[in-house]
Amino acid sequence: MAKTRVLVEFGMGTSLRREDYTEAAIRALKDALWHNSVNMAEVFGFPKGAMIIDAEIGVQKPDAVDVEALKAVFPYGRPQIHVVQGGLDMPRPHASGHTVIANAAISVSFDMEAVQ
Repeated sequence: MAKTRVLVEFGMGTSLRREDYTEAAIRALKDALWHNSVNMAEVFGFPKGAMIIDAEIGVQKPDAVDVEALKAVFPYGRPQIHVVQGGLDMPRPHASGHTVIANAAISVSFDMEAVQ
């Protein structure tokens, strides 16, 4: 397989009050996806399902993220989700708890050998 990356997008998401790491991660993925219309499949003559999607999510508590819920964000393609230590937990100044901030990096690739 000649996996070739054709697109990279970045996003940020938050959970302001509920300290929900999955929700912050979902919002980060959506932020990255909604930066543009990802129509790379059409440019290269592939079906949308051929997109190889690698997403890396950074949060302070990676084990608190539901990876299957993140995969559901992608309407097509083959997402591989990696949740790592990152992001930021910000203490709330006038209340207990913290705001969760998640960062996302998404890359889209294709098996370019399939074109030939």
